[in-house]
Amino acid sequence: MVGLGDNNNPSCQNNISSKAKDKKKNKKKKRGGSKRKMTAEQTSAFKSVTEWVYLDRHQNPNSSSTAGLSSWVVDDFGVQKSLGRGMEKMVFELHSHSKHSDGFLSPSKLVERAHGNGVKVLALTDHDTMSGITEAVEAARRFGIKIIPGVEISTIFSPRNPEMEEPVHILAYYSGCGPMRYEELDKLLANIREGRYVRAKDIVLKLNKLKLPLKWEHVTKIAGKGVAPGRLHVARAMVEAGYVENLKQAFARYLYDGGPAYSTGSEPLAEEAVQLICETGGLAVLAHPWALKNPIPIIRRLKDAGLHGMEVYRSNGRRAAYNDLADTYNLLKLGGSDYHGRDGHGESELGSVNLPVVVLHDFLKVARPIWCSAIKDILEGYAKEPSDTNLAKIARFTRMGSFKGSSPSSCGKDLIDRCLASWLTAEERQNDEFEAIRLKLSHATINLSGVQVPIETK
Repeated sequence: MVGLGDNNNPSCQNNISSKAKDKKKNKKKKRGGSKRKMTAEQTSAFKSVTEWVYLDRHQNPNSSSTAGLSSWVVDDFGVQKSLGRGMEKMVFELHSHSKHSDGFLSPSKLVERAHGNGVKVLALTDHDTMSGITEAVEAARRFGIKIIPGVEISTIFSPRNPEMEEPVHILAYYSGCGPMRYEELDKLLANIREGRYVRAKDIVLKLNKLKLPLKWEHVTKIAGKGVAPGRLHVARAMVEAGYVENLKQAFARYLYDGGPAYSTGSEPLAEEAVQLICETGGLAVLAHPWALKNPIPIIRRLKDAGLHGMEVYRSNGRRAAYNDLADTYNLLKLGGSDYHGRDGHGESELGSVNLPVVVLHDFLKVARPIWCSAIKDILEGYAKEPSDTNLAKIARFTRMGSFKGSSPSSCGKDLIDRCLASWLTAEERQNDEFEAIRLKLSHATINLSGVQVPIETK
């Protein structure tokens, strides 16, 4: 047996050095995988995905963003450019949080970090709120990132057997115009947020009974003005107060599902949330199914309700068991970092989940027709009644001051150009339905100080 002191032996040192090199080599190979040219399927998928990502920059399919496809290679996890292009990846980040829920960064800082990590498409999916989307969209324009408006909805799965009841999180992804019938979704989210206040207070009360005198004011200060407190805010307060060493310990000891300080809020049934997402023009995806105690009955029930996909990919690769479940129920296979900005404290980095280009293509193949229909519905509402209210629905996630046309009469054109150009191809925008909407708008007027002024659509 070789003791610690035997490390001075040259033979031993060579063995250690050799093992270290092999370990480093294997680690590097695991991270990047083997590089090879794209197959015909991957090339077609990559071309389609890239054209969508850069829609607002061009409408020419032969433009520079898709030129030089032969210079791209694929690895075991995603798609990369050749060494001559700095190995730039086509990164979609589909699960992230900001200060508007339980994240640590503002939407602007989140977008800036995403840009620094090479993210091209970012979905902001705060818990039960879409209040950070507008700031994210504005920041994204500075960095050339496309924002997918999203939200992570807190729900409850409640089967006949009460012992099988458990919390379920559903991700919703919308077009740049946001949800149709936004008021219905907003009402649902507002009810959940109100329940979060009640829930957080109950958690603090339970902690107090467990001889941890945490103050409610401490939790709300961490959450910030207007933000419904969640378990992460409580955990942060516990760390700051010295009751636990870190966030992981707070959850492991007190805040885990069913834990001594756990409490439920006013979450809707998971099936109802999925149905509402579908009805409002969104894509419904099951978040982190590996956190579920009984994933199979939940996935089966949600699939019947209209679920489109589930998270399968994590920063350390694809989860085989959930990949098989997605295949079984014919669901999209997606994933994201679930980034909160904890500075490396037990979470994946923003943009660290490498989704294969074929997966991205499948995602957009399902999502784009849904988003196209939703955009059409919202624009039709404005064409039928060109009011300030309906104009605001188109620009829900856009600050009106950012438009070049300062007059409301030109806002119709500016909004359509901006919303459609970045979400729909020329072919999609030039179909009969959208042409009919443009025709309606060409005959519509908007009230300006008592004067009916034609809307500019050309």
